[in-house]
Amino acid sequence: MNVDRAPGTTGDEGLARVIGLRSAILFVVGSVIGSGIFLTTGGMAAVIPSASLLLAAWVLGGILAIAGGLTYAEMGAMFPRSGGVYVFLREAYGPLTAFLYGWAALFVVISGGIAAVAVGFAEYLSYFLPALPSASILGFSGTKLVAALVILLLGAVNYTGVRSGNMVNVVTTAAKVGALASLPVMALIAARVHPVFLPIVPSGLERPAASFGVAMIAVLWTYEAWYFVTYAAGEIKDPQRNIPRALLGGLLILMSIYASVNIAYLYALTIDEMKGTTRIAERAATVLVGPAGATFVALTVVISTFGNNAAAILAGSRLLFAMASDGVFLPQANRVHARYRTPHVAIVALTIWSALLALSGTYEQLFTYVMFASILFSVAAGVALFRLRYTMPDRPRPYETWGYPFVPLVFIAGSAAFVLNTLFERPIESLAGLGLLALGLPAYWYWGKRDRF
Repeated sequence: MNVDRAPGTTGDEGLARVIGLRSAILFVVGSVIGSGIFLTTGGMAAVIPSASLLLAAWVLGGILAIAGGLTYAEMGAMFPRSGGVYVFLREAYGPLTAFLYGWAALFVVISGGIAAVAVGFAEYLSYFLPALPSASILGFSGTKLVAALVILLLGAVNYTGVRSGNMVNVVTTAAKVGALASLPVMALIAARVHPVFLPIVPSGLERPAASFGVAMIAVLWTYEAWYFVTYAAGEIKDPQRNIPRALLGGLLILMSIYASVNIAYLYALTIDEMKGTTRIAERAATVLVGPAGATFVALTVVISTFGNNAAAILAGSRLLFAMASDGVFLPQANRVHARYRTPHVAIVALTIWSALLALSGTYEQLFTYVMFASILFSVAAGVALFRLRYTMPDRPRPYETWGYPFVPLVFIAGSAAFVLNTLFERPIESLAGLGLLALGLPAYWYWGKRDRF
């Protein structure tokens, strides 16, 4: 990799270390908050029609994410380079496991998530442009075209510098956090109902533990992407100190936001009104402050999804950059732009693939199939901490996981429970997810040059 380096401004990989602690915390928050918090609670209420269980699910999801953040923080401080979980798995288990993780993440999980969020952006933009869904160009709906175009725009922003990509995330994250914070204020001033918290388990709810587990799937996917900040470790200032702080600080902020917003929902709508309501934030704001509430929420979701994808493209391109630097996939993607100090080839590749998925509409099926494998890798990443403690006892650890070994075990146990739940509840999709991973083996053998590890 040939780049010109300015002393003091670049890391070992030639990338500019320009993301400070505050920006890193906002990166964690911005990577997570997309459209999920605006949509999922209504579906959860249909499964667990209890105010107490709903809040417990959101708090438990935050606790599991924090346990994961504390677990990943030690490894992030040990290996402060681009790639995040990919690097942890490579160091713990070797190149094949790491490659399969990156294969699934790049081709489906991250790129599919970018496509899905972009479509959500376009759908909420149609609130202000009603003619958008019915428009069609070259056989593509206006919604899909806007989704693809916004992905290309954010790719261009990230291409021209990590500062510009990160600034979009900082501004939009601040805006959506402020907007979400206004929902509890609305509920405090104009509470419409008073939630009933007892009994905790309502009568007539069969298999409450299983129902709670199903609801938790939505919670965990709404918290998904909290670890994206580790992908950008090569561009974070003083990563040994700032990655652990960013993970813990960002996740505490997220848990507070999610809990308070759901409390606002409970003071705006009854449980029966919440059941099955997809756009629950819009409905809650409307009943609290009138029709202006729907406009407010639609604008918030537009800003939220836009910023969420800015962070996702920044993070995902660094994963591709790390794999290319190891020589196992698209070697050209390890190039660093001489002027902008960004992995520009990796950004272009991820942007184009995500835009194509947004146009095709097939990403939703692929994303469903890979869910099992994605959660399975979370278990492997948690176990990696124990393995690295054993295989690399003398490796410098600027941060050691608080509460070891109990906190990592909580994360591993929680992730493993959802692996088993997905396997039993969605066996076809789980096996299909493993099949997609198997498709990565020929690619690994083609690209892999194991001596580079």
